[in-house]
Amino acid sequence: MTKRRRSWYQLRRSRRPQRWALAIVAMALAGAAVAVRGAYQTMMDYPERPGVGDAHTIEVEIPRGTSFPRVLELLQEEQVIEASEAMAFKVFVLHHGAANKTTAGVHRFRGDMTPTEILEELARRQKAKEVSVTIPEGKNMVQVAEILAGAGLADEASLLNRMRDQAFLTRIGVEGPTAEGYLFPDTYKFRSGRAGAKPAEIVERLVRRHNDVYGELRRQYREAGRKLGDEFDWGHAQILTLASIVEKETGVRKERPRIAGVFLNRLRFSSFKPKLLQTDPTIIYGCTVPSTKSSACQSFEGRIRRVHLRDPDNLYNTYTHEGLPPGPISNPGRAAIEAVFSPERSKFLFFVARNDGTHHFSATRAEHERAVDKYIRGNAVGDGKPQK
Repeated sequence: MTKRRRSWYQLRRSRRPQRWALAIVAMALAGAAVAVRGAYQTMMDYPERPGVGDAHTIEVEIPRGTSFPRVLELLQEEQVIEASEAMAFKVFVLHHGAANKTTAGVHRFRGDMTPTEILEELARRQKAKEVSVTIPEGKNMVQVAEILAGAGLADEASLLNRMRDQAFLTRIGVEGPTAEGYLFPDTYKFRSGRAGAKPAEIVERLVRRHNDVYGELRRQYREAGRKLGDEFDWGHAQILTLASIVEKETGVRKERPRIAGVFLNRLRFSSFKPKLLQTDPTIIYGCTVPSTKSSACQSFEGRIRRVHLRDPDNLYNTYTHEGLPPGPISNPGRAAIEAVFSPERSKFLFFVARNDGTHHFSATRAEHERAVDKYIRGNAVGDGKPQK
């Protein structure tokens, strides 16, 4: 009996350390479970946990192409997030696959923002900086390039290179050696700065606007366009060329259809010979804009002289060359283009400026000479230049 009792006692004593070990393990597991649960809860709460800062606005500029590690450094430097929170925020962002969604520009944060709010602000699409620029009617392409360059969109030389790039122009639907005539006058908004519109984008935008307006008018005046094609073999380029002359001859909207009619009469009436349009703006254009200029144009200083009127080498000289010049001499607006499609029907063949912005129109040369005496010769010293 004694031996048996001893054995049971000894066995009972030998099991005590195992029980203590199991208890310790159980306690450790319970502690770990609590820790894991706490960590898990912390992780779950993290995205919506406010920062420790105040509501003061913090602006952080993120340059284009900045890597996410550098973004994280900037956020710490500006105290948007605490250094102790940097790793948690990194894991949070990576978990959402948003490391590459940070947008360049100026972001606005607060010190009390949650990680979710910070991430949303980092991914917010930045409003592009824009420049508004107005191209007036009747400007030639050199003047248009100056206006665009003056607005800070691109340098003038780069713009002119695109306006004279034949391959590029053909690709965007320009029927001519330059973009002259196709740079539609309007008000535009362009992106500016390092991410701004490039010269090719700017030129294409103006040309696309012209094509839209011209296409609309061509559909509206389908029959008139067909008649111009049948009678003069005119297409887009020729209609645009006459419109550009009309645009330069008057700034009075109601006069445009009548002036368009005068030029068409000169081309149409068999009694009017030779078929000279005799319009000063074409001479000026030939002496100022083309890359290659005649010898007489080398002496042009802003005022038309007899040598310029008689110059046969200026292909834009409508006093020595019949019919239309080689191409547009300005960039006409909608009203000038419409005037060519819908000219005023009359017998007028001449017009002369009244010195008040309007013109006097005549059907005969004799009547025209009387108007010239009244409005020109009686008010200014002439240089022998014939009048329209």
